[in-house]
Amino acid sequence: MESTPFWSIEFWLQGIRELDWTDPTLRWVLMGSVLLGVAAAVLGCFAFLRGRSLMGDALAHAALPGVCVAFGFAEWGRGLGLFDVGSKNLWLLLIGASLSGMLAAWCISVIARHSRIKEDAAQAIVLSVFFGTGILLLTRIQHGSSGSQSGLDKFLFGQAASLVGSDVQTMAGMAVVLCILTFVLYKELKLLCFDQAFGRGLGLPMAFLDGVLLVMIVGAVVIGLQAVGVVLISAMLIIPPAAARFWTEKLHRMIPLAALLGGFSGGLGALLSALAPRMPTGPLIVLAATTMFTISLLFAPQRGALARGWRLLATRRLVRRENALRDLFGITEAYLSPEASASDGSAQDVPVEQLARFEGATEDELRAKRGVSQAVLRGALQELKRAGWIETVRSAEGSGRWRLTPSGLQKAYDVVRRHRLWEMFLMYETSLGPQSVDRDADAVEHFLPPDALAQLEDRMRQNGLEPRLKPATVGNF
Repeated sequence: MESTPFWSIEFWLQGIRELDWTDPTLRWVLMGSVLLGVAAAVLGCFAFLRGRSLMGDALAHAALPGVCVAFGFAEWGRGLGLFDVGSKNLWLLLIGASLSGMLAAWCISVIARHSRIKEDAAQAIVLSVFFGTGILLLTRIQHGSSGSQSGLDKFLFGQAASLVGSDVQTMAGMAVVLCILTFVLYKELKLLCFDQAFGRGLGLPMAFLDGVLLVMIVGAVVIGLQAVGVVLISAMLIIPPAAARFWTEKLHRMIPLAALLGGFSGGLGALLSALAPRMPTGPLIVLAATTMFTISLLFAPQRGALARGWRLLATRRLVRRENALRDLFGITEAYLSPEASASDGSAQDVPVEQLARFEGATEDELRAKRGVSQAVLRGALQELKRAGWIETVRSAEGSGRWRLTPSGLQKAYDVVRRHRLWEMFLMYETSLGPQSVDRDADAVEHFLPPDALAQLEDRMRQNGLEPRLKPATVGNF
């Protein structure tokens, strides 16, 4: 395996086959990492939707002084002979981290509510102060006379390989409690994220629920300290929910999907760390989660970058086609005699013989309408021709011209009619003047709901803007 390149698939397949799955350390690390990913992702969904993506980062960094104080408290009690619970007892360190995290959450809430400082600035202030205090205490401990402080700095970046059965059991218990609380308070937390005013109207204590959510986030943070550390735990809170958000718009689907992505990222990172022993587990877990996020960002069917890019290109092609139809319709309509409309502006029958003599419009005439490039115009015309909406006509001089077909005339009539209805709407229902109408109508004409058309038809007819070239009166050219 040493001769196989690290980046090759053979390296990883061979490593998986050679793993000792009976090794308890491997199993504990895998289980702990999966539990961390699930619990952090479930709580991270609400932090993400509440716009508190930095809250997990702030609380994670704020947990460090609590770890140091808990360690110092255990050393003090043992030195005086009062008690000896072990300086690095996981329960003691997690309690210290939880208290420190809740104190930080309280400080953020107080600063944001009772000052002009916004919540994101309060999070940055608390993060800096608490983390600086934790580094100061950690440095003091490391230079102390006690010999049992070795490894305490692993809480900065995590050391999943040090997990044992009791640690995983502790993490599992806390993860189960957090998931149960999330299930029990699902409706209340949903209101907290989307409609607090409605929740208060129902008599729910929204401020108290906000505090409960913060405490639960603190719980998700502290169970990940030993695995990924205070620096990287915020990534496990935010990246899986952010990735899940690309795949769904429903909260009841987002939460289990985020838990699945978080658990998979944790297990994959731990497995990669086992295959490459010199690689740290915590960063690999975060990189695995980032890979899931990148895949979601690119390939999600509705919100992914590729799908959005495809829809944008399709919309641009639609706009170009409809603009070409409008321009060709306008040239055809201008060919009609001025007497082709009645005094009330309504469309009148046009003799078919008159339209049959129309030889079509040249590309130069169409380009002059909107100033588009020749390549863009030709592409739009070729698409319209393939759709059967326009046809090529040879003039007496032998030059190529373009003319609407009967089906294309119907399509162009609909497009122009929608556009002119928008003109009416923008002139009479907004503060825009006639000089600003045309450009804004171009920007919105493709999104007019059908039920709004009927309300504008009378006004368009009264202003003499109804298209005079009615498909029903034209027939075949």
